[in-house]
Amino acid sequence: MLHEDEGLLAVHKPAGLPTLPGGGFLAHTLLTLVQQDFPGAHPLHRLGRGTSGLVLFARTGAAGSALAQAWREHEVRKVYRALAQGEAAQDAFTITTPIGPVPHPRLGTVHAASAGGKASLSHAQVRQRRPGQTLFDVQIHTGRPHQIRIHLASIGHPLVGDPLYGPGGTPHSDLPGLPGDLGYALHAWTLSLTHPLTGEPLTLEAPPPPNCVRALALRRRCLRPLG
Repeated sequence: MLHEDEGLLAVHKPAGLPTLPGGGFLAHTLLTLVQQDFPGAHPLHRLGRGTSGLVLFARTGAAGSALAQAWREHEVRKVYRALAQGEAAQDAFTITTPIGPVPHPRLGTVHAASAGGKASLSHAQVRQRRPGQTLFDVQIHTGRPHQIRIHLASIGHPLVGDPLYGPGGTPHSDLPGLPGDLGYALHAWTLSLTHPLTGEPLTLEAPPPPNCVRALALRRRCLRPLG
């Protein structure tokens, strides 16, 4: 548990655990685990199954309604850590690649970079350069499916270990992965908001274990259980 008060909970989701039931996962989800101890809690956002890090839950209807409105008005700030392929040539990127459905040989369509897609906005800041890799801090201003994976790939920096998206932000043509496949290095790091009950500023953090951003091969050893 990262934070607990009368209105909110913040928990650290490990990679590989779905946030909500679906796609063959019914009981083994973050929602189920949290509601074992907090039956009325409901998540205010979700992370992809392969993404680790901070997930915020509301414990009351009033807290949930207030934060849902704050999210719609872009008053909640989320920052992710992403380990990407290649060494970035500049220190910061504003990425506006549209995202929409594109053909996929196994699923019919998946969300990816698409000229006919919806407007999307991300800001990526270089945190560290390593041989053949770049560690980014990424803030998203729209909530498109797989936005960070697609946007970084669209500027030539797919996430390390991403089985689906290649350079350009479209699915790999030779060995197409699926949206729920694991292996990519993405972590929901911080979340800043105004507390819906107290009106005070609140910044929450789920620090990524160092090995999780140093070497993908160690990723399984870095998974943290809830609590």
